[in-house]
Amino acid sequence: MDQPELNPSIIGVGIDLADVARIDSMLKKYGNAFLEKTFAECEILYCKKRAFPAMHFAARFAAKEAAVKALGTGFCGGINPKSVWIENDGLGAPIARFDSAFQSKMDALGAKKLCVSITHLKDYAQAIAIISR
Repeated sequence: MDQPELNPSIIGVGIDLADVARIDSMLKKYGNAFLEKTFAECEILYCKKRAFPAMHFAARFAAKEAAVKALGTGFCGGINPKSVWIENDGLGAPIARFDSAFQSKMDALGAKKLCVSITHLKDYAQAIAIISR
């Protein structure tokens, strides 16, 4: 049964929970190869400056996953982990940026905005993404 459209301006919602220990393991096992395949340079620089880099990498990874879930594509069809990246505004709030492949998918949906929110603790990082008109 189809659900009624509660808010016609919302196109997609995605959420993801990342295990900080898993990301830390990937960092230790694959090092720069993992970083360069998964994160934008600005994300790498930001996270490496933090006291607990793995926690911040996990948060950004969760945001990427949430974004592609909201888009409805996952990591396929020209969308990869580096298609979307997270920057921070002057107050530290996350801002999602994306490449032309992600933009094309947004355009096809009639989407204008991608909003993300990130939270993290010692063991887990979580993000939610909302794509809207």
